[in-house]
Amino acid sequence: MGAEPADGDVVALEPSTWHLFADLVERQGGLFGSCWCSWFHPDCAERGVTADGNRDFKKRMVDEGIAHAALVVRDGQAVAWAEYGTPEELPRIHHRKQYDATQVVPVDWRVTCIQVERTHRRQGLAEVALRGAVDLIAAAGGGVVEGYPHDLTLKREQGKKTSSSFLYNGTRRMYERVGFTYDRPKGQGNCVMRRVVDPA
Repeated sequence: MGAEPADGDVVALEPSTWHLFADLVERQGGLFGSCWCSWFHPDCAERGVTADGNRDFKKRMVDEGIAHAALVVRDGQAVAWAEYGTPEELPRIHHRKQYDATQVVPVDWRVTCIQVERTHRRQGLAEVALRGAVDLIAAAGGGVVEGYPHDLTLKREQGKKTSSSFLYNGTRRMYERVGFTYDRPKGQGNCVMRRVVDPA
């Protein structure tokens, strides 16, 4: 059975929309280990210690204009998001040693986390969130954008299955539909996808 048509308005995560993001994360139990989507940000005293510390850290980053995301809103609630930012804002990517050793061209932006609320999965909302992030990056001046999705073709060849709960940055096929091209592998089953985004 095919997915339902995706819809939803996309808004930027900022102080005025923090309540939408916070409500979504709370409905999701704080995310992985109550991380509040703070894992990819730089280390600091409050991050990674308690759920409240992660929440306060993320809120401070949003208030200071350092944390960015495209929020997909349906019926007044955020139901999905795509986190993006500069490499300085989001330095803690997985497989960093391999990534640095194989990088040739610098990147301006990263998409590091895409999540959809459990009750809204398999409706195309991860792709809506990714497209929203690309649009917001274009509005911010554009540049070279990278994402690090799961390469499910490779995983299937290895005889592995991946639960949608663990697709924290979408799939290679989804990125290809949004205009990204494959750059290189990263880790066990992930890859680097790239796209040049023109300024809006």
